[in-house]
Amino acid sequence: MASPEEQLKRIQDKVQQLLKQHTALQKENAQLKAALSTAKNQTSVHQGDIDALRQQVEVLKLGNGDMNASEKKEFEKRINGYLKEIDRCIALLSE
Repeated sequence: MASPEEQLKRIQDKVQQLLKQHTALQKENAQLKAALSTAKNQTSVHQGDIDALRQQVEVLKLGNGDMNASEKKEFEKRINGYLKEIDRCIALLSE
């Protein structure tokens, strides 16, 4: 049977090993959180690009006359919504 000093030494070594693992995991966790934040920001930027490109496609379709009746109505609704929002902003600015 091992002496109490040897058992204590093994326990201390294991505790030190666990502390090192804990520190390494904390560092990895911080790196992963930073990477996730970066990925979320990139996703947001890409989603904005996608929306802008979709709008450009719709404008090009309208310019070429390639829109069907339902697409035209949807486009007109969106334009009317933008105009109402612009009118609302102008009214707020003139107060």
